[in-house]
Amino acid sequence: MDRLEQINQSLAQLMKDLPEDLKSFSNFIQVAEAEGSLESKTKHLILLALGMEAQCEWCIALHTKDAVAAGASKQEILEAAMMSVVMGGGPKLMHFEVLYEELKKYF
Repeated sequence: MDRLEQINQSLAQLMKDLPEDLKSFSNFIQVAEAEGSLESKTKHLILLALGMEAQCEWCIALHTKDAVAAGASKQEILEAAMMSVVMGGGPKLMHFEVLYEELKKYF
């Protein structure tokens, strides 16, 4: 099963089990990701780098999709992801395998 499908299944189950919690979290995300001093594309590139730093395959999948939707190029995505390597070293570099799997969907 695709990582994005896994996310959707988990969120659907959470919506059944903890609807108010998920709605509150979703509202927070909408506010945090809204355009402000930083444009949407920049925010999604930051989120991607943080997903890489956290070594979260599902975060990488979701934020790669969102960065592409916000207009990020493959090169911008790769450079943002490399910032996780600056902070976290080799273990973060190994998650480029996940990132490249996701990038194949878009580029």
